[in-house]
Amino acid sequence: MQFEPVYDFLIQKLELELPKHLSYHNAAHTIDVVQAVDYLGKSEGVSPYELQLLAAAALFHDSGFLISPENHEERSCVLAREYLPHYGYSAEDIEQICLLIMATKLTHTPVNKLESIICDADLYYLGTERFQERSEDLYREFKALGIVKNWQDWNLKQNNFLKTHRFYTHTAVNEYSFIKMQNFQELKTRQKEASWSSKYHQTKTQVHDGILIVLGVLSTGFALKGFLVPNMFFDGGITGISLLLHELYHTNLAYTIVLANLPLIIVSYFTVSKRFALRTLLCVSLLGICLLAFPYPTITSDKLLISIFGGFFLGLGIGMTMRAGCALDGVEVLALYTLRRTSFTITEIIMAINVMIFGFAALRFGLETALYSVLTYFTASRTMDYVIEGIEAYTGVTIISAKSEIIKSRLVNEMGRSITVYKGERGFLPGSYKVSSQVDIIFTVATRLELRRLKNLVNEIDPNAFVFASTIKEASGGILKRRHVH
Repeated sequence: MQFEPVYDFLIQKLELELPKHLSYHNAAHTIDVVQAVDYLGKSEGVSPYELQLLAAAALFHDSGFLISPENHEERSCVLAREYLPHYGYSAEDIEQICLLIMATKLTHTPVNKLESIICDADLYYLGTERFQERSEDLYREFKALGIVKNWQDWNLKQNNFLKTHRFYTHTAVNEYSFIKMQNFQELKTRQKEASWSSKYHQTKTQVHDGILIVLGVLSTGFALKGFLVPNMFFDGGITGISLLLHELYHTNLAYTIVLANLPLIIVSYFTVSKRFALRTLLCVSLLGICLLAFPYPTITSDKLLISIFGGFFLGLGIGMTMRAGCALDGVEVLALYTLRRTSFTITEIIMAINVMIFGFAALRFGLETALYSVLTYFTASRTMDYVIEGIEAYTGVTIISAKSEIIKSRLVNEMGRSITVYKGERGFLPGSYKVSSQVDIIFTVATRLELRRLKNLVNEIDPNAFVFASTIKEASGGILKRRHVH
């Protein structure tokens, strides 16, 4: 049996031909298992012949991934029967090797010492300090293959597996069981902390968003009933169209705003997201109820004050609802829908809509009213930008953490962010200035609306991570999102 030549042949084949998304079942894993069966086999006192069988089985046990991940053990046996005869392995040797390969199935219980050795070698990392690193590799692979949906799903599967797993050989039990138990306890602790943190942040987010929606609706209603409507002032977007229809046909403004936004809410269900559409429907419906039920007083008849403060409260309301993940004015959705069918930008589309609104207002209600309405729109837009801290103003986030590998993986694979990594050193604390360690410094760019989710993700992985953010006035290229324009 010529193990060294077949080893060189197959490892090279695995390195060149295995799909790149196999971050766990790759050539490095095969090398680990070959080394592990050699160590466990010698520790368990197997014969040299049996050690050769174990080494060949370890070498081929995941080679079936070259064909397909499904039933890869059976496919590994097919490859073993194809290649091993060329390296001096007899038919009887190959059948013994295939029995050992099949023993690596997770559902299989070993029936002899050799099967116990290869089973323990295949999963020995569970009882080592490399557990978290290898677990991350397996998660990325399972995510790519669609076996798990997210990190929480993976942690649940991993927890259930560790709960039922056992080592079989005396060597593995003695050397790996204690650390495996520590890894299991640490995993359960992280799960509890993550679950509590997730529920807490989810509840906090929902309450925060609910307050923003209510305050946003009240502020918008106050701007409309307290300033704009009594004085025949207009705004841009769908709100401006609703105000025009109200003045022209004396329709009820509450119903007009809801009906005008309804088609765009339906469009947003398909073009943006279901969550955005439902939240926007809730916001617009609440605004309609607010306009019907609340007896807002008329604040002033001074045209300048109406323009400035009417626009201020209108922008304040719309900005707060946008911070909550919805919109009181569906013009952004209309612009996004039109953008996909024309060569115009979102800003150009919205500007064209508003020019038509203010142009019609000038013809029907006078140039002075139209000009004051433009001032109202400008004030509302500036206020909205301030409230939401500029969706266009991207935020640069720098993260320094001892768990940078996991953070990098989840930023890219879960949040879809592009990252840049700087090499640096951490430490240099008072009292231990000379103590430092190498660290990856992660930099990424996100919108303000993504910042909370990003911070929660980092906190879940490493509560002690150092995170700081800075506003970027201009950004282009990379993975960035478009700005929402009022």
